[in-house]
Amino acid sequence: LQKDLEEVKELLTKATRKRLHDVLTTEKHKLELEIKNQPPPKLKADAEEERTSLGGYTVKINNYGWDQSDKFIKIYISLNGVQKLPAENVQVNFTERSFDLLVKNLNGKNYTMTFNNLLKPISTEGSSKKIKTDMVLVMCRKKREEKWDCLTQVEKESKEKEKAAYDTSDPSEGLMSLLKKMYAEGDDEMKRTINKAWVESREKQSKGDLPMDL
Repeated sequence: LQKDLEEVKELLTKATRKRLHDVLTTEKHKLELEIKNQPPPKLKADAEEERTSLGGYTVKINNYGWDQSDKFIKIYISLNGVQKLPAENVQVNFTERSFDLLVKNLNGKNYTMTFNNLLKPISTEGSSKKIKTDMVLVMCRKKREEKWDCLTQVEKESKEKEKAAYDTSDPSEGLMSLLKKMYAEGDDEMKRTINKAWVESREKQSKGDLPMDL
């Protein structure tokens, strides 16, 4: 359009007949209006940002594996084809006690994972990510080289509550609590096994083979 306008302007300078001059003037105004109404051209960076911006729907990642070394906590997240994405599509933000992962536009979906209240502080500068075949590895650098029993403070508190529930001065109470938990969480086969053991225990009680408090 711009080139057409420049050529029309050049022809206008050479036109000597009024009819031709009027036609060229009309065409000039038409081209100027078209150019004015055109959207501004996108810069390459803007186009790239639009291409990698969030689209589709977001999936929360719940499955992961983890282990640790003296210096790092390592979280393994399986994502098919993640190695084919541009590096900037895989983002991890670290704070001293948390990190969040965002994977953009992987097979038309976005994937997120957030860990808050990490068990111990991490170094944001020393932490990083690695993209492997069908996997993202998040490397959290420990501030102190010590063993972590779990990943988050919530997990630790949950384990302590479970331990307290079974750590009683009366061994029979601890056993009963454990059996109740196994029964509540078990499948049909587990429930049948516990019921059978309970019936046999009551029968032995009635015969005097076991103390009554068991």
